[in-house]
Amino acid sequence: MRRETVKSDVTVVGGGLAGMNAAIAAARLGLQVALVQNRPVLGGNSSSEVRVWVCGATGHGVNRYARETGIMGELFIENQYRNPEGNPYLWDLTLLEAVKAEPNISLFLNTDVHEVEADGEAEDRKIRSVTGWMTGSERLITFESDAFLDCTGDGLVGFLAGAEFRLGREARHEFNEEWAPEVSDNVTLGSTLLFYTKDAGRPVRYIAPSFAKDITTTSIPIRRVIRSGDSGCHYWWIEWGGELDTVHENERIRDELSSVIYGIWDYIKNSGHFDAENMTLEWIGSIPGKREYRRFVGDTILTQNDIIAQREFEDRIGFGGWSIDLHPPQGMYAQESGSKHLHADGIYHIPFSSLYSKNVRNLLFAGRNISASHVAFGTTRVMATCAIMGEAAGTGAALSVIKGVTPREIREQHMHELHQMMLKQDASIIGLRNEDSLDLARKSEIHTSSTMNGILLDRPVEAYKLSHDVGILFPVEGNIRGLKLLVSASIQSELSVELWTTGRAENYVPAECRQVNVIAVQAGEQQWIDVPVQEEQWSSIGAGNVFAIIRANEHIQLHISETPITGVITFERGAKSVVDSALEDHQPDQPVMEWSMKQLVRKHFCFAVETSAYAASKVTDGYVRPFAGPHSWVSEPMTAGRTEWVEARLPDAALVSEIHFTFNDDVNEDLINLHHHETPFLVIPELVKAYDVELHMDGAWQVMLRVKDNHRRKNVHRLEKPVLTDAVRIVIHETNGGERAELVEMRIY
Repeated sequence: MRRETVKSDVTVVGGGLAGMNAAIAAARLGLQVALVQNRPVLGGNSSSEVRVWVCGATGHGVNRYARETGIMGELFIENQYRNPEGNPYLWDLTLLEAVKAEPNISLFLNTDVHEVEADGEAEDRKIRSVTGWMTGSERLITFESDAFLDCTGDGLVGFLAGAEFRLGREARHEFNEEWAPEVSDNVTLGSTLLFYTKDAGRPVRYIAPSFAKDITTTSIPIRRVIRSGDSGCHYWWIEWGGELDTVHENERIRDELSSVIYGIWDYIKNSGHFDAENMTLEWIGSIPGKREYRRFVGDTILTQNDIIAQREFEDRIGFGGWSIDLHPPQGMYAQESGSKHLHADGIYHIPFSSLYSKNVRNLLFAGRNISASHVAFGTTRVMATCAIMGEAAGTGAALSVIKGVTPREIREQHMHELHQMMLKQDASIIGLRNEDSLDLARKSEIHTSSTMNGILLDRPVEAYKLSHDVGILFPVEGNIRGLKLLVSASIQSELSVELWTTGRAENYVPAECRQVNVIAVQAGEQQWIDVPVQEEQWSSIGAGNVFAIIRANEHIQLHISETPITGVITFERGAKSVVDSALEDHQPDQPVMEWSMKQLVRKHFCFAVETSAYAASKVTDGYVRPFAGPHSWVSEPMTAGRTEWVEARLPDAALVSEIHFTFNDDVNEDLINLHHHETPFLVIPELVKAYDVELHMDGAWQVMLRVKDNHRRKNVHRLEKPVLTDAVRIVIHETNGGERAELVEMRIY
């Protein structure tokens, strides 16, 4: 056996998505990071060992413009590009490569931390070191750091350090949470084992093992949905252990889950109820995917009321959007639905003060162990949300080490600096803007080759019968002008069109009706009709989104456009859920469920409206995500051989060494890491593919670098040495399929 000591600035324990993102974030800020993972692969529950889909704020298309950016966004985009089929082993590779790309990270796989050295009184503890055993290598490794992050999920490091924590469900009266039980208890969400199946192309028999559960003696065949072609996370409901201790009873829980999987497969193969003769088992998990255990206590405990109210914490560092998703304690044996869901009207905000310990001064955490009530945890627990919290915690840990202060002091004294550091890295924060005084682009005049000054979708490819209410969301700035719809009518009729605001800048559901129009429509095909606008109702809106509701009329058809436009979303009202209510209870009257965009992703109705929402100034307005508008410059259509450009004219000549570009990767598009669904493209079409970076020197433009085959959202270009220039320009030659050039942000240093 070998004893070792590893000294670093930050130690991250736990190599799931939260820990990975934390380690990468701290490493990119120049700190030395030890990333310690007790499994042979990274990714935690998303890895090839467990194979849970990485879900996040989009809620599989429920929330609008909600896909994560920052490090998690990079992982989504890279996996889409290289692994569209959702191979779990290639996902492992994507994660490993992302960590190995950071020279400041030292990775320790197969290393199980089980000892913590900490001192101080109970209310003010400090971790000195953690120690882990590297399986198979007989190495006992002690990790010493200034800051420690517990991203273990179960919260073992914090527990051993004496961090205050909670376990189970709080009573309703404690936080006045409607979904909390009347009396507190130790019930948690259970654990799940998954399995894969495949068609072998020939008959395959199956003989169940002796320990397989006869599921016909349970409520499973009646209360749950079983289909022969489903596998993977379609069987997330094979869940059990919520009434047990999910850590100390982990082996018992695994055995029960395993017996049910083999019993379900016996039922599918041998009951005669399914067409499964050629089906075979391809893979069965051996590690239960845990949902819940310890939740640490920080300076803020996030609650159900914070989620539903979409509370704007001053120290917000990220967002979530998955529903509050709670499961019955009995799991797969419960009589009720496998899950019940409560949605906010849009994304919600997560505070930094939920990511550090109340009583251990150098401990931060991210993942399913953050400071949240059991009910609020029902949404924060999904992995893409855990990942963006990891990036925030890693950035906060790095800043605390750099300044020699505690995370609490970061919140109290340096929150603006933390926000600006995160925004510079394209982190998943909504509603905050770039205020970096060192960014020369913010002081520059922005000029462009062309700008889209209005939305015109006039190339119909498909008729759409108006058999139910539909909605069109589009951005405006000030009054609405030139609003038209392309319709066909079988007989002379009337069309009701309502114009609504969306309330909060981050919401995309109708909130307040400003006007109702009833428009006479003559019989005829593909006719443009004017939608009258009462300007006095809109003069005060400023920048925002309008939600136009077009009421059902069986005599009228709308028309679906050939191409999509950034900033526009189309909705159907009351679309039937594709999920069986025996599995998921989603309360269809909640606005984000009532108005669904799932069947019309990237499909827009033909309409027209004038808007300045795509102006050149958007590239330096400070916002890099949709927020009361798309916040992206958009050009006129790029005709064959034509280039588009954006130019920043500096107030004075300056030495420039670093240039940032953030491109539009359509954060409304729901991406996934495994096999839930595929997009029809490997790269988001709106992303710029080929461009030049030019600097204006001595009265002439000089090409400093050329980029081809780009598929990333954010690119940072560092010049070999600073160059004196009075203007910077990006010349865009080609997109990845979009008709127009688009740029979200330019930064110059």
